[in-house]
Amino acid sequence: MKLGAFSISLHVKDIQQSLQFYQKLGFSLLGGNIEQNWVILKNGATVIGLFQGRLQENVLTFNPGWDQNAQNTENFTDVRDIQRHLKSQGIEFVREADTETTGPEHFIIKDPDGNVIMLDQHR
Repeated sequence: MKLGAFSISLHVKDIQQSLQFYQKLGFSLLGGNIEQNWVILKNGATVIGLFQGRLQENVLTFNPGWDQNAQNTENFTDVRDIQRHLKSQGIEFVREADTETTGPEHFIIKDPDGNVIMLDQHR
Protein backbone atom coordinates (compact mmCIF):
# COMPACT_ATOMS: atom_id res chain seq x y z
CA MET A 1 0.00 0.00 0.00
CA LYS A 2 1.53 3.31 -1.13
CA LEU A 3 0.32 6.32 0.83
CA GLY A 4 2.07 8.86 -1.39
CA ALA A 5 3.75 12.15 -0.54
CA PHE A 6 3.68 13.19 3.10
CA SER A 7 3.22 16.68 4.50
CA ILE A 8 1.88 18.31 7.59
CA SER A 9 -0.85 20.91 7.24
CA LEU A 10 -0.63 23.51 9.98
CA HIS A 11 -3.49 25.64 11.30
CA VAL A 12 -1.90 29.10 11.66
CA LYS A 13 -3.20 32.35 13.17
CA ASP A 14 -1.31 34.76 10.87
CA ILE A 15 -0.19 33.31 7.55
CA GLN A 16 2.17 36.20 6.73
CA GLN A 17 3.95 35.85 10.07
CA SER A 18 4.10 32.05 9.77
CA LEU A 19 5.38 32.24 6.18
CA GLN A 20 8.18 34.58 7.22
CA PHE A 21 9.08 32.29 10.14
CA TYR A 22 9.31 29.14 8.02
CA GLN A 23 11.24 30.96 5.29
CA LYS A 24 13.81 31.88 7.96
CA LEU A 25 14.07 28.13 8.67
CA GLY A 26 14.98 27.59 5.02
CA PHE A 27 11.59 26.68 3.54
CA SER A 28 10.71 27.99 0.08
CA LEU A 29 7.35 28.41 -1.60
CA LEU A 30 6.17 25.32 -3.50
CA GLY A 31 2.56 26.31 -4.18
CA GLY A 32 -0.65 27.72 -2.84
CA ASN A 33 -2.21 31.19 -2.79
CA ILE A 34 -1.32 33.64 -0.04
CA GLU A 35 -4.40 35.76 -0.88
CA GLN A 36 -6.56 32.69 -0.16
CA ASN A 37 -4.66 32.14 3.12
CA TRP A 38 -2.85 28.92 2.21
CA VAL A 39 0.68 28.14 1.02
CA ILE A 40 2.76 25.00 0.59
CA LEU A 41 6.43 25.18 1.57
CA LYS A 42 9.35 22.84 1.05
CA ASN A 43 12.79 22.34 2.56
CA GLY A 44 14.60 19.33 1.10
CA ALA A 45 12.08 16.48 1.15
CA THR A 46 10.05 18.11 3.94
CA VAL A 47 6.72 19.65 2.90
CA ILE A 48 4.46 21.74 5.12
CA GLY A 49 1.25 23.57 4.37
CA LEU A 50 0.22 26.73 6.19
CA PHE A 51 -3.53 27.33 6.40
CA GLN A 52 -5.14 30.37 8.03
CA GLY A 53 -8.86 30.02 8.70
CA ARG A 54 -9.14 26.86 6.60
CA LEU A 55 -8.36 24.12 9.14
CA GLN A 56 -9.51 23.66 12.70
CA GLU A 57 -6.41 21.70 13.71
CA ASN A 58 -3.11 20.40 12.37
CA VAL A 59 -3.44 17.53 9.89
CA LEU A 60 -1.02 14.80 8.78
CA THR A 61 -1.55 14.59 5.01
CA PHE A 62 -0.70 11.87 2.50
CA ASN A 63 -1.21 12.34 -1.25
CA PRO A 64 -1.52 9.03 -3.14
CA GLY A 65 -0.20 9.42 -6.68
CA TRP A 66 2.20 12.27 -5.87
CA ASP A 67 5.87 12.42 -4.93
CA GLN A 68 7.36 15.01 -2.53
CA ASN A 69 7.48 17.55 -5.40
CA ALA A 70 3.72 17.21 -6.13
CA GLN A 71 4.56 15.36 -9.34
CA ASN A 72 2.55 12.35 -10.50
CA THR A 73 4.03 8.95 -9.71
CA GLU A 74 3.77 6.12 -12.21
CA ASN A 75 2.34 3.56 -9.79
CA PHE A 76 0.22 4.35 -6.77
CA THR A 77 -2.49 2.86 -4.59
CA ASP A 78 -5.86 4.54 -5.17
CA VAL A 79 -7.31 6.22 -2.08
CA ARG A 80 -10.41 4.01 -2.36
CA ASP A 81 -8.29 0.84 -2.21
CA ILE A 82 -6.47 2.19 0.83
CA GLN A 83 -9.84 2.94 2.44
CA ARG A 84 -11.09 -0.60 1.78
CA HIS A 85 -7.93 -2.05 3.31
CA LEU A 86 -8.14 0.15 6.41
CA LYS A 87 -11.83 -0.67 6.89
CA SER A 88 -10.94 -4.37 6.78
CA GLN A 89 -8.45 -3.64 9.58
CA GLY A 90 -11.17 -2.06 11.73
CA ILE A 91 -10.13 1.58 11.27
CA GLU A 92 -12.97 4.06 11.86
CA PHE A 93 -13.44 7.00 9.51
CA VAL A 94 -14.27 10.64 10.19
CA ARG A 95 -14.99 11.11 6.48
CA GLU A 96 -15.09 8.36 3.86
CA ALA A 97 -14.12 8.60 0.20
CA ASP A 98 -16.86 7.99 -2.35
CA THR A 99 -16.12 4.50 -3.66
CA GLU A 100 -18.46 4.90 -6.64
CA THR A 101 -16.19 7.49 -8.33
CA THR A 102 -12.70 7.60 -9.80
CA GLY A 103 -10.10 10.34 -9.75
CA PRO A 104 -9.64 12.95 -7.03
CA GLU A 105 -11.07 12.03 -3.63
CA HIS A 106 -10.08 11.97 0.05
CA PHE A 107 -10.84 10.42 3.40
CA ILE A 108 -10.10 11.41 6.98
CA ILE A 109 -9.26 9.23 9.96
CA LYS A 110 -7.84 9.84 13.44
CA ASP A 111 -5.08 7.93 15.16
CA PRO A 112 -5.58 6.58 18.71
CA ASP A 113 -4.43 9.92 20.15
CA GLY A 114 -6.89 11.97 18.09
CA ASN A 115 -4.39 13.23 15.50
CA VAL A 116 -6.14 13.92 12.19
CA ILE A 117 -4.84 12.05 9.13
CA MET A 118 -6.10 12.86 5.65
CA LEU A 119 -5.39 10.89 2.50
CA ASP A 120 -6.02 13.37 -0.30
CA GLN A 121 -5.70 12.07 -3.86
CA HIS A 122 -5.53 14.79 -6.51
CA ARG A 123 -5.66 12.62 -9.63
